Amino acid sequence: MNKKKILIVEDEQKIARFLELELKYEGYDVVIANDGRDGLEKGRQEDIDLIILDLMLPGLSGIEVCRRLRQTSEVPIIMLTAKDDISDKVTGLDIGADDYMTKPFAVEELLARIRVLLKRINSNKEKSDSKSLEIGKLKLCKNNYKVEYDGENVDLTKKEFELLEFMMVNKNIVLTRDKILDKVWGYDYFGDTNIIDVYIRYLRSKIDQKYNVNLIETVRGVGYIIRE
Repeated sequence: MNKKKILIVEDEQKIARFLELELKYEGYDVVIANDGRDGLEKGRQEDIDLIILDLMLPGLSGIEVCRRLRQTSEVPIIMLTAKDDISDKVTGLDIGADDYMTKPFAVEELLARIRVLLKRINSNKEKSDSKSLEIGKLKLCKNNYKVEYDGENVDLTKKEFELLEFMMVNKNIVLTRDKILDKVWGYDYFGDTNIIDVYIRYLRSKIDQKYNVNLIETVRGVGYIIRE
């Protein structure tokens, strides 16, 4: 079984070293960055499974590091803050952090939160990697790019298939247009963001309208969701 690799982005070297020793003792591989820019670079380039990210960093703040990482990565992030300020926590969670802890903290609690996050990510990956997805009478088979509704074939283009697959993997979760654009079209896509609305319309015409169902819903001002 491969070891999980954790990136610690922490400018206080004593804390970084303490966390490194504890994590290695628990069987994790550890990478350390002592400032925001180095943390961003390592978070992007290394094969990282989870990031422990301090809020107050030289170079780039933890908030900015998290914001930039979330443009291309869904790696789990636990933020550390020395300030017990609700606004810091809300900001961190709003831009994509998965969890937070306020210093000083018990390392046992941090380790427990790491285990929970990694378990959740592995579970989501297993769902994503499954060969077929089903929501009600709608079935999508990844191996042969086949979609059926109540046993009847639904003819989709490759991009329509990829959009539907992404939404089905994330069923019951509201997906913003930016997130859909990043994951389905790629973060380097520079075309019109209205392309998402166009393809949602295509899917609705081929599934919702044809079979008189309401699977794909619009969340006004946010994005779209496919409900089970």
